[in-house]
Order: sequence, then structure tokens, then C-alpha cells
Amino acid sequence: MTPAAGRTTDQDRVALAEIELCGELIIAASDADEERLSLDRIDEVLLVRCA
Repeated sequence: MTPAAGRTTDQDRVALAEIELCGELIIAASDADEERLSLDRIDEVLLVRCA
């Protein structure tokens, strides 16, 4: 069963969040001087917090 027009599902929200995160990584990569982003830079872009 598909959701009614204009309604979003949890899968839609997750997909949109993943697209936004990918976009943030693409922007960071295009601004970077080095060929690859370091793991620390990726964590910074994705707002990963160490416990």
C-alpha cells in the first residue's frame, strides 16, 4: 500500500537525510585541497561526536 499524496513515510525521511549527508560530503570534498577527505574531516562534516 502506498502513502497518500503529500504524506511522507519514515523511509522518505531517512532517504532525504541520507541525500543531505551525501550533499554535505560532496561540498566538503569539492572545497578540500587534498585528493581525499580524512576520516576526521568526514566526522566533522557529518557532525559525528565521540562518546
